[in-house]
Amino acid sequence: MNELDRALLTAEDWHARGIEFALATVVGVRGSTYRGLGARQLVAADGTSIGTVSGGCLDSDLLAVAAQVMEADDPRIIEFDLTADDEAVWGWGIGCNGATELVVEPAASVMDLVAGLRRAQRPLVVVHHLGDGIGQRTLVPPATAGPYAEVAERALEEGWNRVTEIDGHRVMVEVLGAPRRLIVCGAGHDAAPLVRLGAELGYEPLLVDDRRPFLSVERFPEAAQLVHVAPGELASAVDLAASDSVVIMSHNYLRDLDYLEAALGHGVPYIGVLGPGERLNRLLADLAARGIEPSTQDLAALHGPAGLDIGAEGPTEIAWAVLAEIMAVRRRAGAGFLRRRKGPSTLRDYDQA
Repeated sequence: MNELDRALLTAEDWHARGIEFALATVVGVRGSTYRGLGARQLVAADGTSIGTVSGGCLDSDLLAVAAQVMEADDPRIIEFDLTADDEAVWGWGIGCNGATELVVEPAASVMDLVAGLRRAQRPLVVVHHLGDGIGQRTLVPPATAGPYAEVAERALEEGWNRVTEIDGHRVMVEVLGAPRRLIVCGAGHDAAPLVRLGAELGYEPLLVDDRRPFLSVERFPEAAQLVHVAPGELASAVDLAASDSVVIMSHNYLRDLDYLEAALGHGVPYIGVLGPGERLNRLLADLAARGIEPSTQDLAALHGPAGLDIGAEGPTEIAWAVLAEIMAVRRRAGAGFLRRRKGPSTLRDYDQA
């Protein structure tokens, strides 16, 4: 269950039990911040909270703001600016050198959101109004006409959250969709940590293999789906889309060749191939002999050897390296050491969902 659904489920429970609460949503970020656009924290009157909008450094101040919102029963927008390099900021033990803008809304407003999302089907876009009408939202399903149709279509297609202006009004555009799928091709023993850790990160793992005995719930309890299909039929069985990430790891050259051919040409933004780079070069050469020439987009999506260079050894470490690379690609981050990115950055108005 993702952070939003967990918060909304808790809000329903607290509301039924008569517990006062408020919901904080990140609607703007600048510089170095712990969370991005759309992060949420549900706060009860007694200080209990679900989710987080910071690394914990804002909790006491957020609780005070939430108490004011609960008492006034009226949403408000607030910015915590930690960019100042002075005694006050560093004395609080914060020193994040970033600013986080939040909408904090009372229970009644949160329950309106719950009701709206219960009626709506995902994926959809939520337009948060940040000028007049703070705390109000417009839910925009796909292919819906209206003033938000164009920006909603782009957001759904590219999978981003963004602060922007529409008709002179400042809004935060947020994409809510089904969990992104992690398609693991090859059900060997080293696929288990990739499936497990992918599920922990909120991906929907699909495990694909043509060897039925390898596909079992006992071996892969976290898999959302076990797909028994020949490697060359991957695309027809799974219906690959731009929201998917594919990892090819059958450790059998001919299987991997067929998996790779099937994965190309569908706009998948990440295709990882385990094994040395020379092996991927050979795979591409053999595809060329079949008359298959990957597009520029396909070549940009290909990562082989798959994973970030963290000196990973063994299945679990390799799984972490691959998932870290997938996150970096999907969020258009450069990876690498954060210490090389010291100092404030410009407003991060683009957050990959």
